[in-house]
Amino acid sequence: MASFSFGSGNAAKLLRIPLYLVGRIGTLVVPRGTRWVFGCGAGIGDGALALQRLAAARGHDTLWLTSSEREERDAAALGIRTVPKSGLRGWWATARAGVVVVTHGLGDVNRYANAGAFIVQLWHGIPLKRIGLDSPATTQVPAVPGAPLLRTLVAFLYRRAAQRIRVLPAASHRSRGRLESAFGLGDDRVVVTGEPRVDVLSAGEPAERRAAASALLQRTVGDLAGARTVLYAPTWRDGAPDPAVPTPDQWARIVHALEERDAVLLVRSHPLGEGHYSPPTPTDRVRMLGASLLPDVTPALPAVDVLVTDYSSLAYDVGLLGMPVIHLAPDAEEYAETRGFYGRFEDVAGDDAAQDWEGVIAQLASLLDDESAFRVRSERSDTLSAEMHAFRDGGNTRRVYDRIRARGVPAPKGAV
Repeated sequence: MASFSFGSGNAAKLLRIPLYLVGRIGTLVVPRGTRWVFGCGAGIGDGALALQRLAAARGHDTLWLTSSEREERDAAALGIRTVPKSGLRGWWATARAGVVVVTHGLGDVNRYANAGAFIVQLWHGIPLKRIGLDSPATTQVPAVPGAPLLRTLVAFLYRRAAQRIRVLPAASHRSRGRLESAFGLGDDRVVVTGEPRVDVLSAGEPAERRAAASALLQRTVGDLAGARTVLYAPTWRDGAPDPAVPTPDQWARIVHALEERDAVLLVRSHPLGEGHYSPPTPTDRVRMLGASLLPDVTPALPAVDVLVTDYSSLAYDVGLLGMPVIHLAPDAEEYAETRGFYGRFEDVAGDDAAQDWEGVIAQLASLLDDESAFRVRSERSDTLSAEMHAFRDGGNTRRVYDRIRARGVPAPKGAV
């Protein structure tokens, strides 16, 4: 069952307009300091965590704004100070901040107190599907009288909020063009530095990355006993049901194929629209890896052997690891019409995207049974990544930090 849609989210945003106005008045009289505050729509992780660690290491005063007890526990385990983003404390922390760092939207922190801050929008993936102002889904509203006018108002508010962004990192020049269009920003705001969230896929030695990722998966889903690992990560469909949930017969064939090849399928449905992905018969060959178990999946990717996805930006990320990707896209034509892609879907997925789970099973069997087929698909993934990632040195976070400092953000007190 889908848990969120743009329509419901935008309706709530319009109802909160008086609160935004009150909050804006407050930020006009409350002076901003030098603290950096962080928020992330996916929890304690993503690029926000990478930048927080670097900023704290450089001596900046940092604070994480949380939205759940889970986030508070995760932050405490990492030694990060927190304040709930809602309520007066969250408003005050955001209103007093000099730098505000988010990954999804301004609601990652206190949404009523960000005006006047130096806003860093890290985003959370290279866009394949259209986002922001490029997508009609962004301005959806419920079917009520005056809906066209409400959509126009939502677009206006979205554009105004985006104009507050001072730095938005892009993975490459190709990605930069998409982000400029989606947020209505010029290239002085969107900078090609690489994305902090994927430094974990490039920093250090491959063996070290895989060992750390394997340990993370073991803590999260249990012992995999040396089995090859397949990650299934469908994207969010704007509140619509996921058409790729396997039938009971398909589950039986999936489990059989996994058993034959000593493989495990990790299912990570999107946190905003989790589908019913439990096999009808319990099996250790299929394990859930949802956001409630692992908020940020990126650090676990080096321990994955094959990715199965539809339109997720993970298809770009795993190319940094040379990981083969199988695309399962039963609704590609419909999705292209309703949501839209940047470029052609075939340019990313190739001309052999699976239409159903039978197609996925056939391609997976080929990859796991034939080393040459695995190598060919790995090379395709690596080529795609080279087109979309300008940097592979693990230094994206440092480059973003340097851009922030170069735009007038002061050094921490006592820094030489």
